Amino acid sequence: HVQLVESGGGLVQPGGSLRLSCAASGVTVSTYCMGWIRQAPGKEREGVATITTLLTTNYADSVKGRFTISQDNAKNTLYLQMNSLKPEDTAMYYCAADPRPLLSLACRSSLLVPAPGIYWGQGTQVTVS
Repeated sequence: HVQLVESGGGLVQPGGSLRLSCAASGVTVSTYCMGWIRQAPGKEREGVATITTLLTTNYADSVKGRFTISQDNAKNTLYLQMNSLKPEDTAMYYCAADPRPLLSLACRSSLLVPAPGIYWGQGTQVTVS
């Protein structure tokens, strides 16, 4: 049974930082294409950051230089460190996983759409205000 449980969201002032965590079970983060997806009301879903099985990372232009994706294989957990937060970063953030060994851009495209075989968590709310 696959479970992705996000935590770490909350309310933060502009310029502040948060670290999101995604605890995975039934999924081995080191062997999956993993990533963070966000969606705000009235806005398109956005692939924030992804990491492949080769540890290649990819970021949306809107977060480059501010967000860092990482993983702890021993804890089987995915992280998203978010610095210099802006009001436009306000959204629900979802952890997602694809079991295929996809390359960077394919990994990011795959995770954007919840589909059979693609796993998503329930999300954690980030509000920057």
